[in-house]
Amino acid sequence: MPLSSKAFPKVVSDEEWRATHEAFLAKEKEFTHAKDALSAERRRLPMVKVERPYTFEGPSGPMTLLQLFDGRPQLLLYHFMFAPGVHGWPNAGCPGCSMFLDNIGQFTPVHLKARGVSVAVVSRAPLANIDAYRQRMSWPHRWVSSAGNSFNVDFGLTTDEGEMHGLSVFLRDREDVYRTYFTSRRGSEALGNVWGFLDATPFGRQEEWEDSPRGWPQTAPYQWWRRHDEYETGE
Repeated sequence: MPLSSKAFPKVVSDEEWRATHEAFLAKEKEFTHAKDALSAERRRLPMVKVERPYTFEGPSGPMTLLQLFDGRPQLLLYHFMFAPGVHGWPNAGCPGCSMFLDNIGQFTPVHLKARGVSVAVVSRAPLANIDAYRQRMSWPHRWVSSAGNSFNVDFGLTTDEGEMHGLSVFLRDREDVYRTYFTSRRGSEALGNVWGFLDATPFGRQEEWEDSPRGWPQTAPYQWWRRHDEYETGE
């Protein structure tokens, strides 16, 4: 069905278009600055210590929450809805969660690692079902099973009403792990790219223009960026 031209915006002169566009860009800049201020507030949110020593089932054997950091200080952990009895289990996970993982590009974790951030996925499904679906979707991300522990319940992702998806952000100080942030539903829509994910972490983009707590790591903007195959392996 062809689109009616009556739905199109009005046609104006180049001069009027430029004037309108400039006025709109000013509003966009205000929105960007407001988002920067919100990210600065996020970096100062209180955090809670994870007291339980959770162990997950991973492709190479049992893994603790601490091990999911891969030695880095920050962890993005996506709670993927994939549990018995829902979303076509055992053959497939949640369609919305699947779209979210599709938006984490193959090389997004490479850039995040350069800022000390690891990425992992967790679900209640048995590991065999997770591995089969991950291979079907061609996702490279580390994905572990919480079927054998109370992680989902303790973090409020599994309740009597059902399952919830979302992203938890963790910070570690040696052996101690802290949960700093969580977002779900439309809050996840702003993520899915390197900058959006970094904005959700305690350290942020780690660039000098950011309003961060004293002592947080910061370097000159843009200069840390590399092509995904040009980062030093020592990070």
